[in-house]
Amino acid sequence: MNLLKKASKIKIFIMDVDGVLTDGKMYFFREGKEAHEIKAFNAQDGIGLMLLNKFAVKTGIITGRESAGAEERAKMLSMSYAYQGFLSKIKPLEEIMACENLKYEEAAYMGDDLTDLPVLKRVGLACCPHNSVPQIKKVCDFVSSKNGGDGAVREVCDLIIKAKGLDGAVMKGVEEAVWPQTSKISMKTVLYSRLSRGKR
Repeated sequence: MNLLKKASKIKIFIMDVDGVLTDGKMYFFREGKEAHEIKAFNAQDGIGLMLLNKFAVKTGIITGRESAGAEERAKMLSMSYAYQGFLSKIKPLEEIMACENLKYEEAAYMGDDLTDLPVLKRVGLACCPHNSVPQIKKVCDFVSSKNGGDGAVREVCDLIIKAKGLDGAVMKGVEEAVWPQTSKISMKTVLYSRLSRGKR
């Protein structure tokens, strides 16, 4: 099946955070005895994810680390799912598929490192940033021309939009200044963390 055919089937786009939505670098500052992490996210990625939501393609993250920054970004972009603290990502993926009643061919995933490999092998559209490790690039349907945190996610969003024939609708929305509401935090976002896993 060719790339556009695969992308046209996508109903949910899930991704890793570090090295995908960010450049993978970790920035810390100390406030008293507490160390705080800062993450930098790409604005163009954000617009792409907003557009997917507008056209009924859900989004979510599954990440091995936990951070307030990732949680806030997920809320800001009205993501449907945000799993943090899951180095093993298959179980979260299975839960999402069951919850949404989707087939794996209807899911896209973007990852950059070995912990993403099992998920990438399962989904219908496997994607990775340009600077991913070789083992990941080898199994992906789409390797972005951009590095993680530098527009790689946006390229996947644009691919899905193009494959679904939504380019015209996107441009019409731009010209008419019709954009999804982002000023309020979506209450639909489902956030999972390592601390809550034992309670579910």
